[in-house]
This record gives sequence, C-alpha cells and structure tokens, in this order.
Amino acid sequence: MMMEIRGLSAHYGRIEALRGIDITVDEGELVALVGANGAGKTTLLRTLSGVHPVSTGTVRFEGRDITACEPERRVDLGILQVPEGRQVFGPLTVEDNLRLGAYRRHGPDVESDIRRMFEMFPILAQRRRLPAGTLSGGQQQMLAMARALMAHPRLLLLDEPSMGLAPILVAEIFAAVQALKAQGTTIFLVEQNAHAALSIADRGYVLETGRVVLADTGNALLHDARVKEAYLGL
Repeated sequence: MMMEIRGLSAHYGRIEALRGIDITVDEGELVALVGANGAGKTTLLRTLSGVHPVSTGTVRFEGRDITACEPERRVDLGILQVPEGRQVFGPLTVEDNLRLGAYRRHGPDVESDIRRMFEMFPILAQRRRLPAGTLSGGQQQMLAMARALMAHPRLLLLDEPSMGLAPILVAEIFAAVQALKAQGTTIFLVEQNAHAALSIADRGYVLETGRVVLADTGNALLHDARVKEAYLGL
C-alpha cells in the first residue's frame, strides 16, 4: 500500500469540508476520485499535499505517518500535485517551467529528463522557448503534468486535468495519463468528468458533500446505476 487515508476530516473554520475519509492507493494503481463541484475533492488533495491542515484522522505514505508533514517534505518523499487550473508560470518559457519542476534536484540527469518530457509531449518541444502563458489550455495542462514529472514523483496527484478543455483535448490528456500509468507511475486522479476518469481507473471512489459514498473498481462504478444517474446523465 503506497498511501493510506483513515478517518480524515478537514475544516474551513466551522465548516466541515471532509468527514471520515477512508481511501487507499496501492503502488502502480490509478485510483480515481469523482464527485460534483463542491464535494470536497480539491480540499482532499490539498490535505494530501500538506497545504491544508487535517482536523482528525491520519495520512500514511509508504508506511510513514505524514499527517503533520510540511508540503516540501512530502515533495521530497515523492508526492507531487498537478494543481487545478494548471498554474504554469506564464512569463517563463516552457523549458524554464520544466526546470522549476526539478528545483529540488541537481545533476546532469535534469537535462535528460527534459528531453524525455519533450518526447512524451512533442508539442512542448515545438514551443520550448515560448512563454508558457501563450500555450493553449491543453498544452498548459501537458506542461503542468510534465513539470510535476520532472520531480520524479512516487505518487502523482492530478486535480481536475480536464477542466475547461474541449472534448478532443480531454481525450488527449487522459491518453497521456494512461501512458504514465503504463510506465509505472502511481496516480490519484481527482476529476469531475466521471466517465473519463472511471474508464481508465483501476479503482474509484465517489465523494458527496465531504463523504465517500461509493467505492469499487473503476469498471464497476462506471456501470453502477447510482453513478450513471448522478454523474453520467444516464
């Protein structure tokens, strides 16, 4: 088991945003968390990254209790998040954004990793010297993912990678996520697009108003009548 979340709750002031969350992610898995806007998906990722405090419960990573660890310590352990809205450094070039992803690393292998990112996302190679802010939304999402991969993540946290993208770009992004999983990257995918997320997930969880209400394989959830009605429009 790579990550284990037990009894986790989190608050914004007196408002309880997460209640009693139990989730596990095994090494090499792609686990999806789906739910509507406001369900608490992003709050959960913020607690896993260490930028939002846990009220109760525990988070363990590879057997280590990281509930109170600072965000930079989690990065050192290999937990990397691709944030909602991409949040690339607009004035900096594509290549400089990638270098920032490796800012806690040193050595010549950084250059080989940049070449690897350009092989994985050829459009970024074509635009390597352009400001990141001039890229399309889909290209910025690819850059945000590549920037996180530059840190050699053990666990990649993806927050709403399809947000604001046209359907053809959503398919491209999810194909890239599948390719990362095939390469052995462990992924925790948080996504409002339930069909796209569950279609590629080994396992999935459904979050409603801060609680996990369903948990099963991705395929089983995709065909669950409750998920179909609430999230797939079927």
